Amino acid sequence: MMLLGIILLPKTLYTQEEFVAPSAKYITSIPFKILTGGIIIVNAKFDDKDDTLHFVFDTGSGGISLDSATTDKLKIPRVKSDKIVKGIAGNIQVDFAYDHTLHFYGLSVEHLDFHINNYDILTASYGIRIDGIIGYSFLRRYIVMINYDKHMMDIYSPGALDYPKGGYVLKPQFSTLARLDVNIQDNNRILTKYYFDTGAGLCMLLSEDLVQDSALFKKRRKFYPTQAEGLGGKKTMYLTYIKDIKVGPYRFKDVPVYVFDDTYKVTSYPQTGGLIGNDILRRFNIILNYPKQEIFIKPNKNFSDSFDYSYTGLGIYLINGAITITDIMKGSPAEKAGFKIGDVILGVGSNFSNNILAYKTLLQSARARLNIVIMREGDLMEIKLKVKSIY
Repeated sequence: MMLLGIILLPKTLYTQEEFVAPSAKYITSIPFKILTGGIIIVNAKFDDKDDTLHFVFDTGSGGISLDSATTDKLKIPRVKSDKIVKGIAGNIQVDFAYDHTLHFYGLSVEHLDFHINNYDILTASYGIRIDGIIGYSFLRRYIVMINYDKHMMDIYSPGALDYPKGGYVLKPQFSTLARLDVNIQDNNRILTKYYFDTGAGLCMLLSEDLVQDSALFKKRRKFYPTQAEGLGGKKTMYLTYIKDIKVGPYRFKDVPVYVFDDTYKVTSYPQTGGLIGNDILRRFNIILNYPKQEIFIKPNKNFSDSFDYSYTGLGIYLINGAITITDIMKGSPAEKAGFKIGDVILGVGSNFSNNILAYKTLLQSARARLNIVIMREGDLMEIKLKVKSIY
């Protein structure tokens, strides 16, 4: 009997080495307040000061900043610089306050360099003191989970993180700001990058150059003149709506959008067509993972909220404690109703709270007929306003 010998040759073994990032670690949870358009306000303290300050949480900001009046009030030293900050209404040369600390609930962020801007117009628009804007200088250090359902912001250290089920991971192009591919369609469909901007209290802002070059809208589309506030002051814009917007796999129909002449090249068109703002972004719970250059979005309870199609043509600001009409668009419902610049609004409908955000909310009622009580040169008057719908 012949025995068969089987010789087993050893296989070549390869050792695979792969770096496994440590897990992201929970640090703290910070409550926030939401203003008109979904603007996020977080509270913090500066260095060893006792004052609680209000900051706009703004992914559209390439740094971190302080209001000039707040800087003076807290006696924070300024350093002159030759740096220019771009805004929708102008370019501004800014001073700096170097190497300071912000204290949040459960978190102190050190070695922050603040540029100094004047945010009086934002304070007048929102009715609360805007002490500064928190942007990339903060975002690059942490993973930030924004939960609009609970009005809470969870902060994690950079590291490996499992995203929740049921959402979508966006892969924006990053510099200091995230630029996201968004599909929009009206007369034509176009795919362009837009800044991901939680500091913008609107749905979308489109460069006029983009609109003209792409023939996005048909010629008969109606545009309504209005204004927005931003760095550099007020900027005239035009309000309309767009038939379809797609963010990742999520679609929105008949979305209000603003179109503006980008005089100061804020959008850097054609590289970027504009921005997507927080009146869309607030419809998701969001994880900002700047260290990994990812943004995770998951629809929340606001996802199916109706959009604001109202148009009045009124510009109102809180000035010396009085809610004052400062701008009236030509041909607008406000002009036709008989409002005048300088009128002080005392009440809208049955609301006499002198709360500018409450009044703005009531004015965002498309097709509503509102009785508005004003003071004009010492005389009380009631004006009837029919709010127009742009859609």
